[in-house]
Amino acid sequence: MLAVDALSKKFGQTPVLNNVTFTLPAGQVLAVLGRSGCGKTTLLKILAGLETTDAGDVRIDKQSVLTVPPERRQVVYLSQEPLLFPHLTVFENVAFGLRIRKLDNATIERQVNELLADLELSDQAKKQPNQLSGGQRQRVSFGRALIIKPRLLLLDEPFGNLDAQTRAVMQALFVRVVSQYAMTALFVTHDTREALTVGTCFGYLDQGVLTAYESVRDFVADPRTGVRSELAFWESVQLTSRTID
Repeated sequence: MLAVDALSKKFGQTPVLNNVTFTLPAGQVLAVLGRSGCGKTTLLKILAGLETTDAGDVRIDKQSVLTVPPERRQVVYLSQEPLLFPHLTVFENVAFGLRIRKLDNATIERQVNELLADLELSDQAKKQPNQLSGGQRQRVSFGRALIIKPRLLLLDEPFGNLDAQTRAVMQALFVRVVSQYAMTALFVTHDTREALTVGTCFGYLDQGVLTAYESVRDFVADPRTGVRSELAFWESVQLTSRTID
């Protein structure tokens, strides 16, 4: 569904993306792991049409979109900050995309209420954003993206500002809802466990070079991903626990 071919980008003389090439089938979530400054955000912004590229091509459903304005790509970009309209209720924030498409009120009512139920936000529908927790605001932002049924969902460490417990809840919710709505998504993160939790396929971005893995086993085997170090840590914790007991 998404094909990225030889994408390259420099800021001044500094290369940010170097010949990035990968494909993403429909209905899959590509989790891209990488440290801060590796080019993850630049990649997402190019895909969304918010940044230009120096070379390469981006195709969605076999059609190049590099010359297509952002608002016509049917691509939604979500960042850490849930940018909600502060003067609108939760319901109206989620309904916004449908209202500008001039759907009738009955259809809007039905679709928004169904989605709010899926996001466990039905009891928050009449509240303003400033009355919500961080996790709830991120759910509303997620709902506003889903309601317009984008062809591609781009997520830039969307749960990075949440506490560990809320983050785990949002990861599980993301996996359930994306599967339920058969969404195609690219999710970038610097957290190994998050990548393994949300992804159905995996990549690693390092100094602007993307490595795409054929299997989760290959992803785990690459020492750069830190999965083995993570496993070794928890094994040592279990060993320490047994020793104390």
